Amino acid sequence: MSLRKLKAFALSAALAVSAAASIASANEYKVGDLVIAHPIARATAPGARVGGGYVVIHNNGTSADRLIGGKAKFAGKVEIHEMKMENDVMRMKPIEGGLVIPAGEKVILAPGGNHIMFMKLSETLEQGATHKATLTFEKAGNVDVTFQIKSIAETLKLKDASKMDHSKMNHNGHKKHDH
Repeated sequence: MSLRKLKAFALSAALAVSAAASIASANEYKVGDLVIAHPIARATAPGARVGGGYVVIHNNGTSADRLIGGKAKFAGKVEIHEMKMENDVMRMKPIEGGLVIPAGEKVILAPGGNHIMFMKLSETLEQGATHKATLTFEKAGNVDVTFQIKSIAETLKLKDASKMDHSKMNHNGHKKHDH
């Protein structure tokens, strides 16, 4: 490969990496000390009245906050729900008072656990589409986010990620050791 072609290839590769990074950062939203990342919602069947939304919330502050609700043009109501097992039955209900986001911690809202419930849907959430919504926090206030509509399989990846024990990893491919 000539030097000119090699430089052109390197430049195009750098531009591709830069574009990918800007797309990734477009999936993060900041309000106060909170960073809301990877907002996704599960695709729904035509005529469905409810849908689930999922996010990762990082609280970089020194005090806790609460996710207390939200609003969306495509849903008549937005609530924060929990799912838990009671007597071998999975139960879902609103979280009274909102979901605590502890200081200095990350909270993952994922399928099978805490999640955003879009109720009274006015339209189908179609895979590949995007929908804007506003999340409301007790202290940080409102933050506008765009949910990417994903397949069930894609939303379950977030659930799997929420089960990983990151405390024993340094994300460089090696386990952390206590000395």
